[in-house]
Amino acid sequence: MTDLLWIDPVGHDDFSGDIGAILDSAGRSDTNVDVTSLDRGPHHVEYHYYEALVTPDVLHTVKRAENDGYDAVVIGCFYDLALEEAREVSDAMPVAAPAEATTHLATTLGDSFSVVVGRQKWVPQMRDRVRKYGFGDHLASFQTADLGVLDFQADPETTQRRLREAATAAVEEDDAEVVILGCTAEYGFFEDLQDDLGVPVLDAVTAPFKYAELLAELADFGWTHSKAGGYESPPVSEIAEWGIEDDYENADVWTRGEEE
Repeated sequence: MTDLLWIDPVGHDDFSGDIGAILDSAGRSDTNVDVTSLDRGPHHVEYHYYEALVTPDVLHTVKRAENDGYDAVVIGCFYDLALEEAREVSDAMPVAAPAEATTHLATTLGDSFSVVVGRQKWVPQMRDRVRKYGFGDHLASFQTADLGVLDFQADPETTQRRLREAATAAVEEDDAEVVILGCTAEYGFFEDLQDDLGVPVLDAVTAPFKYAELLAELADFGWTHSKAGGYESPPVSEIAEWGIEDDYENADVWTRGEEE
């Protein structure tokens, strides 16, 4: 049995039921998946300030998941919010995120890809992510649907129309061979778009989840993030000495394993 945790890094659970159903349907028969959100915070992370607010809770949720025996975690935000930091705090449990998973997959399915996002505001940070992963030469374009995160599921008919317009422009005008839906709230539309466009359309919920399943399996061979350099974990002795667990809410994840 493989146990995976999907973390929606926002202070509401409005999408949790839908995402849980999608992942249950997409997962292998021996995969158990749980979906969680945060107990506090903004309802979307379209702004850097909101990202900064939720990051500590996301990181402590990742560490708690490892303590609880999960085999892998997905941080459900296309900014790949706190991905490097999460791999730092996790001793060995793999951590996945949508932008990394979809762009890696896209480059195996076609020579070029476009990302359909909600707003132009998102593009600079996401472009930096694509370049960081080494796929800048494969990026055909970003296309915007002019919708915020909380708009995508509010009016599915409007969302589908705008996603189709943006994805069609990506294929017909920008020569994208693969389309990525660049927000986890864009779930529920990829299959119809894929049928209409005749190219792979990667869903930002399903793709990182399947990637996490693979990472969990590879971890059985000892193939997980290296601790020899950038992902070296902070010393627990320092965390204890400085009283971080006392000063920061939900930071009691560091000594739990030792106490047990």
